This record gives sequence, C-alpha cells and structure tokens, in this order.
Amino acid sequence: MDEQTLKQELLKLIREKAVVHGERKLASGKISQYYIDGKQITLDAQGLFLAAKVILHMAQAAGADAVGGPTLGADPLAAAVSVLSSQSGKPLKAFIVRKEAKDHGMQKMIEGPALAPGDKVVMLEDVVTTGSSVLKAIKEVEALGAKVVKTICLVDRNEGASETLASYHYSPIFALCDLGL
Repeated sequence: MDEQTLKQELLKLIREKAVVHGERKLASGKISQYYIDGKQITLDAQGLFLAAKVILHMAQAAGADAVGGPTLGADPLAAAVSVLSSQSGKPLKAFIVRKEAKDHGMQKMIEGPALAPGDKVVMLEDVVTTGSSVLKAIKEVEALGAKVVKTICLVDRNEGASETLASYHYSPIFALCDLGL
C-alpha cells in the first residue's frame, strides 16, 4: 500500500471512530463542541498499523534514531513505529515522557532505551491542541542532549500548536479541515 493510500485509510478510520460530537473539555482547558479520541485509533489494530506505517516513513525521512512523546498519547504510536522499524534495517528506539518522575524505582522522566546526546528524535502525539504537552516533553528530551528533528501528530486541532511547535519541524498528518470539522 503506498503512502497516499495509507493516509486515506487512516483518515477514514479517524472520521468513523475518533470524532465525537458534543461539548467536551480538552486537556488545554478549552471547551469544544467535538472531541477527537485518538485512542480509538492508536489502540485499534488497523488504526495503529496504518498510523505507524505513515509515521515510520516520516521518521525515516527525518533520519530519526528514536520516536516517542508524552504519555499517554504517544505510547502506542512509539511502540508500533519501533516494532515496524525493526524490519527496515534501521531499528528506532521508542521512549515515553512521563508527566512527572516517579518517586520510586529509577525515578526517570523518560522511560525506554536511553536517549544519547546527539540522538535524532521524532516526537509523537495522537491529538494536539495548543502543543504545550508536546513542548514540555521536548524540553525533557533536549535536557538529555537529544535533538528533535520532527514533531508528528495524527490530528492537529488548529488551536496554536503550529506556532508553539514551529521550531521543531511540526508536521501534523491531518488537520481539522481534513476531518470536515
């Protein structure tokens, strides 16, 4: 399946399974008349497969060494992209950025194989509104000396993320207009 066909199939699934109409409060605190439930795609076998294929192509084009992002939106995406990359000749590390470090165990903010200074990282998220959650995760990655070479989300709600994440090569796969919202 070529990349355009993958995207068309993914968009169809997002429209069918992830768009919920009715007033909802967003992570940003804003109230919206619709909600995009990214987990309905990233925890669906076909949805996750399609998303991971599209993202893997984008991550490889960016020369990535690792993929990850803020928990919970990036978790399934990072794992799936990493699994698919294992068949590509250049496996990508997957990582998860916690909201806060645990007070026990290893007490890390970033879980997964260690990111090294200079690693090229692609940040992932399912749905982005303002970009603040992703930006916080980016700062944690940069604190380890890794370089963010691209930031990808499945759907951008077009409420400021493109400005917030502009210097991190922000590339949403879909925007609200693609969903007919």
